[in-house]
Order: sequence, then C-alpha cells, then structure tokens
Amino acid sequence: MARQQLSRERVLAAATELADREGIAALTIRAVANRLGSAPMAVYHHVAGKDEILDGLVDAVFAEFDVPVPGRPWRPELARRSHSARAALARHPWATPLLESRRRPGPATLAQHDAVLGTLLSDGFDVTAAGHAFALIDAFVYGFALQEATIPFTPDAIEDGAREIVATLPDGGYPHLARFVAERIGPGYAFGDEFDVCLELVLDGIGTLRAAAPGAPR
Repeated sequence: MARQQLSRERVLAAATELADREGIAALTIRAVANRLGSAPMAVYHHVAGKDEILDGLVDAVFAEFDVPVPGRPWRPELARRSHSARAALARHPWATPLLESRRRPGPATLAQHDAVLGTLLSDGFDVTAAGHAFALIDAFVYGFALQEATIPFTPDAIEDGAREIVATLPDGGYPHLARFVAERIGPGYAFGDEFDVCLELVLDGIGTLRAAAPGAPR
C-alpha cells in the first residue's frame, strides 16, 4: 500500500493526537515526524516550525466551539457556545493556557471572536459592555476547564480522595472544609455538575451589563 502523502492537515492532526496523548510538552517536530513515519525535514515542508503548529492547533480547537449567531438572543447563544467550549477543552486539556496566546490567530479563532462580539453588540450591549461580557464568559469557561483538567482524582474517585485529604487534617482544623466534604462530597457528587449552575450565575451577571448599556432594549 502506498504511503499517504504528507500535508499540513496531516501534520496538524498528528500534532493534535500527540498533544492529546502526551501533553503539549511532548510536542516537537521530531515527535510529530515520528508519529507520521516521516523525517523531520519532511514536516518542515508543510509547517515552518513548532510555532506554526501551535497556531494551527489553537485554531483547530476554536473550530470545535459552536459559533454563536449574531442577531439571535445573546443568552442562549453564549450558553451554547460555553457548553461546546467546555467539551472541546475536555478533549484537549493542553489547550486552555494557549487559547489567547497566539499572535497569528487563524480563521476559526477570528470568526469565533467576531461572532461572540457580534452576538452581544446586536442584542443591546454597547462596545464596553460587550468587552466586559466576553472577558467574563471566557474567564469562567477557561477557568472551569482548567480546574476539571487538573483535579487529581478521577470522577468516580473524588469522594474517597476528598475524604482521605480531610482525614489527614488535625482534629478541629479547617472545620469549614471538613463540613463541606462531609455534607457535599457524597455518592453521585461530580465537580462537573457545578458548571451549569455557575454558568447561569455568570450569564445573570452579564445580563446586568446589558441592562446598563445606553439604549439597551428592556
């Protein structure tokens, strides 16, 4: 069987698989080439270097976010986008710290940012309020994704893990933490269940920015 021809798309796909499996620190031109069964110089025919790969990977992750539609009501559009972003970042836990780091954003990145702003600006937010809202929603979604990715227990082990930590505390020490674990971290608890409640609180807060914008529809 003839070997599949190398392309930029195949390089980025291999880089994504490598980062998903081994983390972003493992991403080198040589490692990508090895994954493709090619020589490093062959990879350089399709990307200029690691920075270009990172640009492409970040843009590919943004392409997995649902794009909000300007002209539709802002709240369900941002909620839909937030859920899809969280899911994408769970698939690619290495990506969260990189999302806003690229100096050469790709078309999916630019389209995503433009659509979020367009959704806000077309539904009663002024430019200042739209900027605040965009910063807040991304801070929440990215921060939550980072927390989920770094919790040191699997979802089915979080109850035992939390209780093991509390068991090491001195008697009477950290009483509020001990109470929280005793009363909240029980069978069926999942940290991820906090997302929906917190997202609604964030959207409520964003709504106050809209209400304060001059000329916003009531």
